[in-house]
Amino acid sequence: MSGLLAGKRLLVTGVITDASIAFSVAKLAQENGAQVVLTGYGRLSLVERIAKRLPEAAPVIELDVTNPEHLAGLADKVREHVDGLDGVVHSIGFAPQSCLGGGFLDAPWEDVATALQVSTFSYKSLAMAALPLMSAGGAVVGLTFDATKAWPVYDWMGVAKAGLESASRYLALHLGKQGIRSNLVAAGPLRTIAAKSIPGFDQFEDAWTERAPLGWSLTDQEPAARACLALLSDWFPATTGEIVHVDGGYHAIGA
Repeated sequence: MSGLLAGKRLLVTGVITDASIAFSVAKLAQENGAQVVLTGYGRLSLVERIAKRLPEAAPVIELDVTNPEHLAGLADKVREHVDGLDGVVHSIGFAPQSCLGGGFLDAPWEDVATALQVSTFSYKSLAMAALPLMSAGGAVVGLTFDATKAWPVYDWMGVAKAGLESASRYLALHLGKQGIRSNLVAAGPLRTIAAKSIPGFDQFEDAWTERAPLGWSLTDQEPAARACLALLSDWFPATTGEIVHVDGGYHAIGA
């Protein structure tokens, strides 16, 4: 077996369609020597069909990150397929419609709480659920959208991503003692299922395609996936609490 992730065992969440970043991560991971286990929520049969489109069909475990029973039983379910984990990919985010599209001032706490639990707190929850399977040298990698700025229409999801970025730093602090790294990839806008749920998403599309120094493809998930693979590999053994921008350089230029 050869490749950047030869012999690695990975848990990848968030595969909904083959246009998702998580699917691209799983595909490239397999092509680079990793064993991959997927999780799905809700439409599990759909995830199982998508899993068959990978180079090697991957097992799918049901996981609702807001369900304590699912989290408590995750390690045992993963052990049915692999004997441990070297990496975990968090590609989970959700916000009720009231929290997006310009409704920042009106969104009720109940909806905001849902966004924060699913998109922010779940990063810690997933890491802790997988921790019994991980050993020194392991990595947790999540996906964010640059939360240093207030973006039009992103609203409470932007707040949730800011929390995610902070949570990753704290996870890096607390898991570093066990030799486990926590890093995020800040991808530019992509036409995924999640993006389609954001009213006014085309505002991101126009800005990026016109102004990113390296240019930007709205339909190419591979650059972000490659960054995830690099952070999951052994090539970043002393990097944790970091955010790697994969956005064509847009974050580095003035408004």
